[in-house]
Amino acid sequence: MTDEAGPDPQILILGGTGEARALAAALTETGVSVISSLAGRVDNPRLPVGPVRIGGFGGAEGLREWLRSNRIHAVVDATHPFAATITRNAARAASEAGVPLLRLRREPWTPTESDRWTCVPDLAAAADEVRRRGKRVLLTTGRQDVGVFAGIDDAWFLIRVVDPPTADLPAHHEILRSRGPYDYDSELALLREHRIDLLVTKNSGGSLTKAKLDAAATLGVDVIVVDRPVEPDVPAVSDVAGAEAWLERLLG
Repeated sequence: MTDEAGPDPQILILGGTGEARALAAALTETGVSVISSLAGRVDNPRLPVGPVRIGGFGGAEGLREWLRSNRIHAVVDATHPFAATITRNAARAASEAGVPLLRLRREPWTPTESDRWTCVPDLAAAADEVRRRGKRVLLTTGRQDVGVFAGIDDAWFLIRVVDPPTADLPAHHEILRSRGPYDYDSELALLREHRIDLLVTKNSGGSLTKAKLDAAATLGVDVIVVDRPVEPDVPAVSDVAGAEAWLERLLG
């Protein structure tokens, strides 16, 4: 879809997550006018109900002007917890345009006593941990980040992605194209089949891909967990119900 937002949409949902799709469906069902925006980084994304805009805005300035020209009443940033650029741009654009903004961000995972986690601040630190410890690695950080691990020659990687990576790849690897949700039994079988001794993941939170952590805990597999980036200080909720309540108060 182009930038034509249609007849005066009120709510812009910055999406690409299950929470964004659920919110779009809930609002549409109650008659609230919604347009969802997807970055367009996945070849065949799961589309929400209602109008969808695919592609970037041209940074914070472009988003600010888009909000103004399309008379957006409020923005819900329901992007992935690691979509740091759009989250920063949304905070700046909404502030400059005078449009209320809510961050819908699912709760992060937290380790239990049975988990063998090492938390690191970024992907570069995760790669350092792999160099020290990994022999057979399940890499689940997404296709855009695979290049960070490309220089590691003494480990084998099972790289699980939705779309093929475009960056350089580690010397020893296998690509597994797959899309969640994943269940515990399948994840357990995957780790066993490939003799995985190290799992690398971002702390995305949610239930869609948590089964890999449960399976890793069962098998005693070490897990490198990349912490979430620091986000702008804006109003935030952790679930769709919270976002609906915020919008209900805002819309009166």
